[in-house]
Amino acid sequence: MKHTYHIHGMTCSSCCSHVEKVLSEVKGVSNVTIHLKQAVATIEMESYIPIETFQEALKNDGARYGIDRQGEHHHLETKKEKQPKVKGTGTFYCPMHCEGYKTYAKAGDCPVCGMNLVPMQPDVSVEEKNYKKLLNKFWIATAFTLPIFLIAMSEMLTNNPLYDILDQKSWNWVQFGLSIPVLFYATWMFFERTFKSIRTWNLNMFTLIGIGSGVAWLFSVFGMFFPDFFPAQFKTESGVVHVYFEAATVILTLVLMGQLLEARAHSETNSAVKKLLKLAPNKAIKIIDGKEVEVSIDRIVLNDILKVKPGDKIPVDGSIIEGVTTIDESMITGEPIPVNKSKDSKVSSGTINGNKSFLMKAEKVGSDTLLSQIIHMVNDASRSRAPIQNLADKVSRYFVPVVVIISIITCIAWSVWGPEPAYVYAFVNAIAVLIIACPCALGLATPMSVMVGVGKGAQNGVLIKNAEALEKMNKVNTLIVDKTGTITEGKPTVETIGAFSHTLNKKELLQYIVSLNTNSEHPLAEATVKYGKKHKIEMLKSTGFSAVTGKGVEATIDGKKVSLGNPGMMIYANADMTSTMKTEAKTYQKQGKTVSFLSIEETVVGYVVIGDKIKETSAKAIKTLQDKGIDIIMLTGDNHDTAQAVASELNLSDFKASMLPEDKLKEVEQLQEKGKVVAMAGDGINDAPALAKSDVGIAMGTGTDVAIESSMITLVKGDLQGIAKARNLSTVVMKNIKQNLFFALIYNTLGVPIAAGILFPFFGILLSPMIAALAMSFSSVSVIANALRLRTIKIE
Repeated sequence: MKHTYHIHGMTCSSCCSHVEKVLSEVKGVSNVTIHLKQAVATIEMESYIPIETFQEALKNDGARYGIDRQGEHHHLETKKEKQPKVKGTGTFYCPMHCEGYKTYAKAGDCPVCGMNLVPMQPDVSVEEKNYKKLLNKFWIATAFTLPIFLIAMSEMLTNNPLYDILDQKSWNWVQFGLSIPVLFYATWMFFERTFKSIRTWNLNMFTLIGIGSGVAWLFSVFGMFFPDFFPAQFKTESGVVHVYFEAATVILTLVLMGQLLEARAHSETNSAVKKLLKLAPNKAIKIIDGKEVEVSIDRIVLNDILKVKPGDKIPVDGSIIEGVTTIDESMITGEPIPVNKSKDSKVSSGTINGNKSFLMKAEKVGSDTLLSQIIHMVNDASRSRAPIQNLADKVSRYFVPVVVIISIITCIAWSVWGPEPAYVYAFVNAIAVLIIACPCALGLATPMSVMVGVGKGAQNGVLIKNAEALEKMNKVNTLIVDKTGTITEGKPTVETIGAFSHTLNKKELLQYIVSLNTNSEHPLAEATVKYGKKHKIEMLKSTGFSAVTGKGVEATIDGKKVSLGNPGMMIYANADMTSTMKTEAKTYQKQGKTVSFLSIEETVVGYVVIGDKIKETSAKAIKTLQDKGIDIIMLTGDNHDTAQAVASELNLSDFKASMLPEDKLKEVEQLQEKGKVVAMAGDGINDAPALAKSDVGIAMGTGTDVAIESSMITLVKGDLQGIAKARNLSTVVMKNIKQNLFFALIYNTLGVPIAAGILFPFFGILLSPMIAALAMSFSSVSVIANALRLRTIKIE
């Protein structure tokens, strides 16, 4: 049996994993699924388990989380740590998502894994400051490590010239002195991270680095102070214990170099968002009392009149009220050809004006502009986790303990079966095993590809809301598309008015239609109102307006009940339609036109024919998607004949007409029950339920805010070709993630055994801890470099 419960106290994905683990351990539970956003747990059990059992399990775990029946939510009191005030440019997060989506108030290291926290809002100054800080430490580490390395390597010379200056024991003390700035200043952060990782038991790369280099350094110091403690194997011919200051410092310096390269590469992954940030203008020209006044962008309010000069960036979203121009919208839509704009045309913040001036009215300012929403969406998506990352997380969880065990086994094996000096071989190879292992490469494999991929999508007008959408899009095998505004332009125009009544002429019918539709925001209604204004129709006063979902609208005009809509609306209004009326309407419907009927006091008196042109790109996009093996189904609220005309023109064999919002939702559910992975593309409020229910909801950027909010992917241009782009983007990003995971896994699979000395019996090959450190550092960098390749791909 399966039951759903409310969970309280969860704040991040780590909480979800922990609660899932605790509840799964309850006897009789076969499966647990946790949904963070809905704060619910679905528990499958062999036989009924009282809720008190689950409550007791969570209580014994520390009472941080609680469980109740749905509808019985109780407040869970938790101690909240006082967060320091945010300083600088904003909040920060850990790229490894150690605590899920938790953010931190200031820059520094992750308190769990020790990784550098990165800013949620890509900030050049913050990243540059971190890079310069690492660069400074790297030069200091190099300056002190290089002499240590040269001193140590000189021991390989037959007649070491350095021994003419000081004896070996004295040079060991010099190495000790030179190593102190390296360990206790330049690379001390690695030991802090090691301590944090062990304290929180979130073992990672720094655990291995800290243990390996720390043991080498402490061994050397101990050997200098207590040389008699060690057997002869560890001593040189002069009786001095062989020290490993060069191994410790070189390892740490190479890891620091890796962190330096990683910081620079990580900055590159956010380049797309940084370019978007640079698009945001700082100033604008505002018309005040007929005069042009330059103001900062934050002083612009709704309905302000602004002047945009040639070559200027559009300051906010709005519409042109005077003038004509061309605007370069490539930075938002990805289309390189400038778009012609005239009076009433919409313009977006950050796009670039052509060679003519115009006046515009501000309609969206601040965070409401399209550019701000794009930046916000891309930032959120860049930080989100893809489901495939769970694999890497599971591997990483056991990775470090396994490596430590292998290191111990290596030490024992070389001590027992290794050649002389066996203990020295055992010690060096055990350290090499610790140093070469790199769980961070595994952890970075997914988020780096997601970050670059999301940015690439934004540059091409494909906005990904979260990483899950990016992964799921690659698995979609069925696409449901709406007709109006998705396949068609969504800019319907009135083609003709027809009369069934001898008492009303076409002008009077149009007067009723326009007066009724003035209160509606539907695209078809807007088309009739625009048509009415063009013909200078005088409005009649209407009261009691209401919209009937999926059917039409009604109101009272001049004391008469007036209804307008499809045949379903006529039935709703108790207005009978004759066969002649239906036949006349079908003539237009077979041509792909929409026919809305007008009734007055339960009598059908006329109709209006509205056409909506199919987008030029729709046919090509549908063909491209079908060639990729995706089944495409068109669902529309329009009548069967109109739907069939559109489907025939686009070679769509599968379509359904007269679909209400709940019908579209049921269609999605039925397909999912058959095992289909469903994507839904739509633009209207009536599409919102199906968009939210589908595996991947795709909204047209030209559609309603409700549709966009309900979707996982938004196409800025509102073009079906954007779906093909999203599919291609998903494919290449998932391929890139799998490459990264392969590189990280195969690297460790081969590197650890080689470091342990598996090749020594056959080829006499051993891996120096310093070479292991170099390889380990570049493993993370190579993963990021592979992710950066996504910036050059084409998703057309």
